[in-house]
Amino acid sequence: MSYEMIAIIMFSSMMLMLFTGQRVFGAIGAVGAVAAITLWGTGGSDIPFSSAMKLMKWYPLLTLPMFIFMGYVLSESKIADDLYKMFHVWMGPIHGGLAIGTIGLMVLVSAMNGLSVAGMAIGATIALPELLKRGYDKRMVTGVIQAGSSLGILVPPSVVLVLYAMIARAPVGQLWLAGVFPGLMMAAMFIIYIAIRCKINPALGPVLPPEERTVSLSEKLRLLRAGVLPVAIFAAMMVPFVNGWTSLVESSAIGAMTAFAAAILKGRMTRQVFEVSVRQTLAISCMFMWIILAALGFGAVFDGLGAVRAIDTLFTEQMGLNPWMILILMQLSFLLMGTFLDDTAMLVIVAPLYVPLVNELGFDLVWYGVLYTITTQIAYMTPPFGYNLFLMRAMAPPEISLRDIYSSIFPFVMIMVLALTVIMVFPDIAMWLPDYVYGK
Repeated sequence: MSYEMIAIIMFSSMMLMLFTGQRVFGAIGAVGAVAAITLWGTGGSDIPFSSAMKLMKWYPLLTLPMFIFMGYVLSESKIADDLYKMFHVWMGPIHGGLAIGTIGLMVLVSAMNGLSVAGMAIGATIALPELLKRGYDKRMVTGVIQAGSSLGILVPPSVVLVLYAMIARAPVGQLWLAGVFPGLMMAAMFIIYIAIRCKINPALGPVLPPEERTVSLSEKLRLLRAGVLPVAIFAAMMVPFVNGWTSLVESSAIGAMTAFAAAILKGRMTRQVFEVSVRQTLAISCMFMWIILAALGFGAVFDGLGAVRAIDTLFTEQMGLNPWMILILMQLSFLLMGTFLDDTAMLVIVAPLYVPLVNELGFDLVWYGVLYTITTQIAYMTPPFGYNLFLMRAMAPPEISLRDIYSSIFPFVMIMVLALTVIMVFPDIAMWLPDYVYGK
């Protein structure tokens, strides 16, 4: 049997196991282990062992539990609630102001947590009821929350980009910096769209009633301090790192300890908050480590078969496709997989194939990491089976139907596709900041 056929059988077996509801790390790891032992006998057991050692020796992986802990401390201590009150007062007097403030909330939550699910949960539980209560159009605000949560895996510290960095063997610091401008650009595009749409049709986003807008300047300034806290935590973490004063791991420890200290100073670090934060940090960190371990083992077998070189030859020599056409096809495949898989599963399934292929085609792996994160978030929100659509359905009140959720997302998906296209055409949007910082 040819190596190409073995690679196809491996990939098909893995997809079949995923369709039957097996856990992602179990499906990927099992196929990789069985293939290794079948091909190379007992010596094939060295592959998962080598992958485990590689994982344990990868120092930047320590950032993962640090940032997850930081995010849960800030979330469980209700600091996000304070943020929304700030946007409520400052943005309420303009049409669509609360929806614009929700995008701002999502950006700050992303900088606090690094997980898109956290942004979705906070937006659906805090912002959505307030927006609906004040007469905002239910379809528009549902789309706002789903689109805003997509910033969670792009704006640093992105947990998913840490996972990508491990699998692609790309520097985490450069990936985070590469996500800054694209993330802020998408947030700005969302805000411009909301502002224009509410300007054309003010009924979509009415201003707050006068009694809610009449707040003293001292109270406004007090609420403004709620927004200063996460920005200060982010600055305390990122400024030393960007200037080269601390390593990435040291910066993540600073972020975790600063968030912990902030919760204590605000009197919100209860035993329950601490216990929930630690338990969730342990659960998510272990999940990511099992997934990375499985992906590394599977990828080692795949590389050993020469599958990447065979696919490169198929696309470039036999089918005559140029590198850009291949890259676009890869992005379209992410959109298809996103209808039934989450971003982590998509990455570990195709990383053994796509990441070496991207490198073989001559593209920058840091730049491609940004394209991957945007594309997977678009896939998350694409009907009929987008992951975010059903997550929103589970969190939204009964008056918002699945049809409302489906129809709400199309304008924001189009904006994200436009942003993806702009970053593909102008790579410097993503690459200028990491090149500047690491070129010093």
